[in-house]
Amino acid sequence: MQPAPDNQTVALLKPEEPEPVSCINEQAKSNILLICEHASNAFPQKLGQLGLSEDATKSHVAWDPGALGVSHHLSQLLDATLIHQNYSRLVYDCNRPPSATDAMPERSEVFDIPGNKGLSDTDKAARIAAIYQPFEDSLKVFIAKRRDQGRTPILITIHSFTPVYHGKKREVELGILYDQDTRLANALLQASEHQKDLIIRANEPYSPVDGVTHTLQTHALPHELHNVMIEIRNDLIETKAQQKAMAQTLAQLCQTAIAQLTPD
Repeated sequence: MQPAPDNQTVALLKPEEPEPVSCINEQAKSNILLICEHASNAFPQKLGQLGLSEDATKSHVAWDPGALGVSHHLSQLLDATLIHQNYSRLVYDCNRPPSATDAMPERSEVFDIPGNKGLSDTDKAARIAAIYQPFEDSLKVFIAKRRDQGRTPILITIHSFTPVYHGKKREVELGILYDQDTRLANALLQASEHQKDLIIRANEPYSPVDGVTHTLQTHALPHELHNVMIEIRNDLIETKAQQKAMAQTLAQLCQTAIAQLTPD
């Protein structure tokens, strides 16, 4: 599934460390492909914790808390493949292209990231090769394989967001995000019209102008694949029970929405 590491990958990740990307339920019967770019707050041993405190590494700046737990449950409920990242977004944010300044940010919200200050081109290239490229290649290979089999993937990326950002409380609880292709997002929003337990909004708390739809732009739009990005407020998925309950809600919404879509 994963491409063989090159010299730069070996230089950053030790052989005993986890692979940069994992694929769960690869032989799933559903055409849904779940993607979790910010699943982990782990750091390569050679980078330490990028000079961050323990509290900072556990905060939303390092990963999307609860997103992987929800994704695992969704994978089971929908019989869907899940591809997720195994290192912190602060090492490399796999939902950003290498040209983005926040792909390896020097500051994230109120946190300075000492280990990202003044990175050389060589440092950046090593992270791109070790973290970003294997993730991108895994998605590309999986999608191509499914299409060769005559199966059209449906891309759903799973994220979480902090309830308070730069001191401002966020009212939205579930965000349905989309880029140029609105088909699946609109179907989800329609399916959620009777959902009274959650405040659900389109393109909140982020939108394409924030640069958050890189995965959708790269892997879904060129092939006209149905796609959507789901953002969950992380105080709603802090516990395993909450993650399971949210996954059950999302599974029902996704099944209803996908059933409404015109077959390709």
